[in-house]
Amino acid sequence: MKHLLFIVVLLLIVTACQNKTENQSINSTQNAMEQTTEKAAIEKLLFAYRDALNASDVNKVLPLYTNDGVFMPSNAPSAIGQEQVKAAYEYVFSQIQLNIEFYIDEIVVNGDYAFARTTSKGTTLIHANKQTVPEENRELFVLQKANGQWKIARYMFNKMK
Repeated sequence: MKHLLFIVVLLLIVTACQNKTENQSINSTQNAMEQTTEKAAIEKLLFAYRDALNASDVNKVLPLYTNDGVFMPSNAPSAIGQEQVKAAYEYVFSQIQLNIEFYIDEIVVNGDYAFARTTSKGTTLIHANKQTVPEENRELFVLQKANGQWKIARYMFNKMK
């Protein structure tokens, strides 16, 4: 009788372990699918930002930022919040015309926050002298999910060379 009881307990333990392993596998698959979906949404945001830059369109840039977003350009003061971000991009677009491509190096998602590391390469037309010069930067985006959509919370870039 003790032997039979031991076998039953052993079978219950094995079954419980198998269920736990199956649940972990299902959760792992679901997490991977969610990560893939979130990364795809972030890629879409980054390419929309690239397109807005190339179009020199402030009205396309602003909705990509959170209300308290921060733009930290090289050799210029930080712009904080929609009003300052708008003014900063209006100034940038009055000075130059970008023609760049973004290359995504890394996206890491953690809940409602993420960061993306990118590089960009192309050309810049300087309006003052009508010269076109090479453009190459590396960028860091801190992103926040707001109302179900990824937005730029913080953005910084600097020259590669």
